[in-house]
Amino acid sequence: MQIPMVLKGIILDPVSNMPVLILQQEGATRYLPIWIGIFEANAIAMKLDGVASPRPMTHDLFTSVVEALGAKLIDVVINSLEENTFYAVIRLTAGGREISVDSRPSDAIALAVRSNCPIYADSLVLEKAQSIDISSEGEETEKLRRWLEELDPEALGKYKM
Repeated sequence: MQIPMVLKGIILDPVSNMPVLILQQEGATRYLPIWIGIFEANAIAMKLDGVASPRPMTHDLFTSVVEALGAKLIDVVINSLEENTFYAVIRLTAGGREISVDSRPSDAIALAVRSNCPIYADSLVLEKAQSIDISSEGEETEKLRRWLEELDPEALGKYKM
């Protein structure tokens, strides 16, 4: 089953100093952290912050090509977690047919923020990744930061980019 997710933002893992993409289950208190690369984090953060690049970045180029071909992004789905590596698919329509393209979650989400398309996570991925559930009490950002700081060091870096 596909669970609607909302991009809450990107934070820095205090131990590894790597960016962590934080997805929240829509309308719930369950979160899915995904460690990503610095370049992908920058591409997502720039779009979220409304910062325009003087020349198209790779994700902007891909979005422009999709539009120029008359295609449209339907959604992105974090669909698998195998050997500590997350997988995603980008679903789009082109020429009256639906196409699914394999992707890294960070690239898929970078495209989703540019296309304003929905983000989903497979329910099995949420279970397998041991997503975290934070009650609605208190400040979410602080609870996420505390959760990351209290993680077992062996769990940090557990997921490959």
